[in-house]
Amino acid sequence: KKSEQELKDEEMELFTKYYMEWKGGKKSDNMSYANIPRFYYRLPAEDEVLLQKLREESRAVFLQRKSRELLDNEELQNLWFLLDKHQTSPMTGEEAMINYENFLKVGEKAGPKCKQFFTAKIFAKLLHNDPYGRISIMQFFNYVMRKG
Repeated sequence: KKSEQELKDEEMELFTKYYMEWKGGKKSDNMSYANIPRFYYRLPAEDEVLLQKLREESRAVFLQRKSRELLDNEELQNLWFLLDKHQTSPMTGEEAMINYENFLKVGEKAGPKCKQFFTAKIFAKLLHNDPYGRISIMQFFNYVMRKG
C-alpha cells in the first residue's frame, strides 16, 4: 500500500505528463517544429568583434557572388547582337520579334550566365497578342536588364 506522499507524487507526475501532452510540450511526439528552418539570427553586439567580422565577411562574399552572376556590358551587347541576329519576320511596326525556336537558339549561344532567362515560363510571361506566337526582343532585353 502506497503512502499519502507517494500518491500525491504519482498524481503530480501524471498531471504534468498529461498537461504537457495537451500543451504540445512533449517533444518526442511532435517533431514537426524541427523541420522549420531558423530564419532569424540576432545581430552581434558591439563587444562581439569576431562575430561582427564574420558577418561582414559573409556579406562581402555573398555580394561578390551575386555580382559575378550579373551580366557585364560586353555580355549584354553580345546578347543584344544574338537576339537581333535571330529575329523572326515579319516585323510588327518598328519592333523586332523572336519566336520560341529562335529564342531557344539564342539561349544556347548566349552563355551560362544568360541561361536562367531562356525558359518557357519567361517566354510565356512576355508573350502578348502576337498572331505568330512571338515576343518583342526589346521587351525581353529590358526584362533581362531589370532581373539580371
